Amino acid sequence: MKIAVGTDHGGLILKQAVIEAVQRLGHEVLDFGTDSPASVDYPDFAAAVGNAVVSGQAERGIAICGSGVGVTVAANKIKGVRACLCHDTYSAHQGVEHDDLNVLCLGGRVIGPALADEIVQAFLSANFHNEARFTRRLDKVIALENQ
Repeated sequence: MKIAVGTDHGGLILKQAVIEAVQRLGHEVLDFGTDSPASVDYPDFAAAVGNAVVSGQAERGIAICGSGVGVTVAANKIKGVRACLCHDTYSAHQGVEHDDLNVLCLGGRVIGPALADEIVQAFLSANFHNEARFTRRLDKVIALENQ
């Protein structure tokens, strides 16, 4: 898969570990920055990741900021993005399996590289369970988005 990765300055340190995890798992990385510790605005990077996923340029995305909260809020403003802040492996895979999560959000000041590696692996190895109860719920989420 092609995986879009983007971070503000608060996630810069974690970004390299995330990129290494994605590549080690055999996926291609589309790096949307930042590459500097200079202060930048998280919505710009969340938008770049989300837009790459929605346009089909990437199959999934990973957005990082200091807490992970800002990129989650920003990414979810893009129609077609289902972003979730996950600081545990269960949420990362269950979010894909049940909710068709397509953008993983992480807090660069909250978790370290070892945990991020495990979360990324859980996120990227999961697939949506195309069962009636999950598709029904996803359809309702999409309907809310279209209001």
